[in-house]
Amino acid sequence: MKRRRFLTSTTAALAGSVLTHRASAAAGKRPNILFIITDQQSSTLMSCAGNRWLQTPAMDYLAANGIRFGLAYSTNPVCCPARIGFMTGRFPGTFQSRKGDQVRENGGGMAVANIPPEVPGTHVAAYLTKAGYDLAYAGKVHLPKPLHPKTLGFNCLTGDQRDDCARQCAAYIKGKHERPFYLVASFINPHDICFYAINDYRFDAGATRKGRGGVANQRLLEAMQLPPDAGEDTFFAKHCPPLPANHAPQANEPKAVLKLLAIRGFRANARRNYTDKDWRLHRWAYHRLAERVDRQIQVVLDALRQSGQEENTVVIFTSDHGDMDSAHKMEHKTAPYEEAARIPFLVMHKGTAPAGRVDQEHLVSNGLDLLPTVCDYAGIPDAKADPRGRSLRPLIEGRPVAAWRQTVGVESQIGRMVVGHGVKYVRYDFAGKEERLIDLRKDPGETRHVTGDPAYADVLTRMRTAYDTEWFPQV
Repeated sequence: MKRRRFLTSTTAALAGSVLTHRASAAAGKRPNILFIITDQQSSTLMSCAGNRWLQTPAMDYLAANGIRFGLAYSTNPVCCPARIGFMTGRFPGTFQSRKGDQVRENGGGMAVANIPPEVPGTHVAAYLTKAGYDLAYAGKVHLPKPLHPKTLGFNCLTGDQRDDCARQCAAYIKGKHERPFYLVASFINPHDICFYAINDYRFDAGATRKGRGGVANQRLLEAMQLPPDAGEDTFFAKHCPPLPANHAPQANEPKAVLKLLAIRGFRANARRNYTDKDWRLHRWAYHRLAERVDRQIQVVLDALRQSGQEENTVVIFTSDHGDMDSAHKMEHKTAPYEEAARIPFLVMHKGTAPAGRVDQEHLVSNGLDLLPTVCDYAGIPDAKADPRGRSLRPLIEGRPVAAWRQTVGVESQIGRMVVGHGVKYVRYDFAGKEERLIDLRKDPGETRHVTGDPAYADVLTRMRTAYDTEWFPQV
């Protein structure tokens, strides 16, 4: 064997041996688990995802030292329902509001008064408490009282959703721990982008945004500031993200989407009145808010490294949902388009799991898969809530998986959808029954649907079957 090839092979073998040794050593010690949540962050809103219009070094660090799942979806692309999934490992539609309605939007989620009898012993806090973990929570909650972290036994460090959330999490990590911990760091941004269109709708031109109170509006105003060395022409020519290729509304747009815009007047106002520059400035601010929360995440990751616990901590990062970010002349969330429903999902177990991988093969449901993944690391490999949830640990550790789901389901206020490899089937029910089949391979921007195309008849049948039998059989 030539010397160079020998050295290369030996180095690779040693690296594999060290990784195996670390994995074996870690197997006898249950890791800490740090779960970081952002709010309203689309899957593409990270520089590690190839987005050149922002820099997210903290998120990039997790991706570089762990795995990035490129096909991860929210259980429901709106705040409270998605967070119900995080806490329970179930679709939010499993729960009912006080009125008896299935939970599919924020109001219904916050109105959950009672939870099904099988939930109390099988939510993530119950499993981890039995396993001897300390539970801590910091930041945004947005959950009904029966599922509030304090109700479930978490030590609630702070209700602040910004800088103090980061500081309190850092202090907790650096504190003395006799048992492994499960720490949730729940940040609000880039959610402040919500007020961009809301303020334009609520106030006349002279009062729009200017002089608005509250931290959220102040942070939004800061995010909207242009670079100090760039005039408006230079800003739009060199600094501001362009409009996306799918900026136009979808052809033959679903009535459910039109109704959603109509009942949320600020969204209809944005579509009707925003200029291209308004939409692009919205995108600019959205990216800056993502950079702000990345800096807060960096504080937490620095504390983890400084505490000496980084290699014995599984770090999971995701968001509750995304933002339309001017796609289809929309902002905000809720609609079952990729921008709102597909979210970032990064996992790092440094020194134990292979680093720097991107998984574009396996479909992930962050609400269903979080619980079995966390419990697998906590030594409860058979923990179950929704039986369709899967532990991601084998994928994270680079181990072969015999079979994986071929589709994943998503609920929303205006309909439900099933995503397969390269195709999406949506069944809207907000303004009467409407079906949409999208070929994501040929049309990733969802600019048109192929529901009635004879060439897709077999695909349509297959996706209808997956919807009716695998994901939403009771609907």
